[in-house]
Amino acid sequence: MIQQKILVIQTAFIGDVILTLPLIQVLRKELNAIVDVLCTPVTSSLLKNNPNINDVIIFDKKGKDKGYRKLKRIINRIKYLRYDAIISPHRSARSSFISYKSKVEKRISFDTSSLKFLYTDLVKYEKVKHEILRNLSLLKPLGVEKNEIIKPYLFPDDEDKHTVELLLKILKIDSEKKFITIAPGSEWLTKRYPEYKYMNLLKHLSKEDIQIVLIGSKKDNELCSFIVDNCENKNVRNTAGKLTLLQSAELIGKSDLLITNDSAPLHIANAMNTRVFAIFGATVPEFGFYPIGVNDIVFETKGLKCRPCGIHGGNKCPEKTLDCMKNISESAIALQVFKAVT
Repeated sequence: MIQQKILVIQTAFIGDVILTLPLIQVLRKELNAIVDVLCTPVTSSLLKNNPNINDVIIFDKKGKDKGYRKLKRIINRIKYLRYDAIISPHRSARSSFISYKSKVEKRISFDTSSLKFLYTDLVKYEKVKHEILRNLSLLKPLGVEKNEIIKPYLFPDDEDKHTVELLLKILKIDSEKKFITIAPGSEWLTKRYPEYKYMNLLKHLSKEDIQIVLIGSKKDNELCSFIVDNCENKNVRNTAGKLTLLQSAELIGKSDLLITNDSAPLHIANAMNTRVFAIFGATVPEFGFYPIGVNDIVFETKGLKCRPCGIHGGNKCPEKTLDCMKNISESAIALQVFKAVT
């Protein structure tokens, strides 16, 4: 059997790339395919050390070199590499255009993709399914049927592990004892559990001697610092902006529980076998981005007519109340944390 060479296009957010990994894992395991990935500079760091990926092509959508010249350079590289097929879970017009202009014979995406007529094979996008299952359905034109959720994997290396161990020592977190991670940030305001709610939650958790580490990007550092300074809990440490994505994954993997909004850390935790407590506000689990662990818990406010208010959330509440978040009890979350880690 001739070994196929396949390009997977996923230039969306961190969580989207993680949820594409099961598709890549199946391509490698079941078809023994050579798999390359086209992604952004930020998400490319997630794919380091991944034995299922042959090469990563970086497409800097926000770089200085804009417009068709940038697209042409990527398209020419794809042509040169001579792929047997392109699979694009990303449904943007740009991904469709790149796929078409590459002149790869088999081009697969969803029937909801922009410029979908530029693909040779279209697969029904089923809104009611988890994103992992939706992505796996893109294998059907290649003769592979997968109807069960497959866990993604990330691969921090020895240097990542050493960095995390050193940071925990500096922060006086005993990694031999139980500790939890909390990711309070989000790109979208309506997907973010309010900072005062996180502070109240941490105050509840101060009743038990639970070690707590806040995580996030450099953009989250100010938020995390504010929470630490005002939460009335001496056991909270802030690591936001101090770690790479894979180092953050290693830290989450060493923790016993992650508390997070509907954002990328949720999917990182699932890839690292860490239990997840996920807080959903403007968005709903039914969109297909819920945590997949058997012991994971989703906290949400059901029964609101205004919810969901958008697929990605937004930077302001259309109702000006943020009831979807305000009605989620900090004490209810704290109770479940006590059950999980004490």
